[in-house]
Amino acid sequence: VVDTGGRSVPFAALYGERKAIVVFVRNFLCYTCKEYVEDLAKVPKAFLQEANVRLIVIGQSSYHHIKTFCSLTGYTHEMYVDPQREIYKTLGMKRGEGNNVSVRSPHVKSNVLLGSIKSVWRAMTGPAFDFQGDPAQQGGTLILGPGNEVHFLHLDKNRLDHVPINTVLQLAGVKPVNFTNKPQIIDI
Repeated sequence: VVDTGGRSVPFAALYGERKAIVVFVRNFLCYTCKEYVEDLAKVPKAFLQEANVRLIVIGQSSYHHIKTFCSLTGYTHEMYVDPQREIYKTLGMKRGEGNNVSVRSPHVKSNVLLGSIKSVWRAMTGPAFDFQGDPAQQGGTLILGPGNEVHFLHLDKNRLDHVPINTVLQLAGVKPVNFTNKPQIIDI
């Protein structure tokens, strides 16, 4: 993978020393990926540190797009890119949409029309007009490490087939996050 400065980092180095939640996104212009990463940004660093878990997003564009995408989504955890999609291919992440469109990510707020318009607008008004990755590539979520241990693997079937973030956090031993804007009610 490649970091924000253009330096290559071995993929295994991301989870070799400690457990890591690794989320592969379709591309940085995808509205569903943007909204999912906006919610990933809400995971407090303290929750991750307490559980000794890294949170990593990997896209498939040029590393030049990482800072812009982080700024757009408010994401401050680790982010890398796999511009040639080598890891996507190795893990068997598919290209194209699956037939099951009834799957709906709880983290995607926009409808298809509005989300698609926003994605095209971002592409047209961005510094370099490109798709920031293969638009047909699907992503996935893994919990890996330490070492070569695989705790969880989910390969997305389509753009809305994200694993709920609290499910992934729970499986990794991280405290859940309240993603609603409603205050929590505590019974005493």
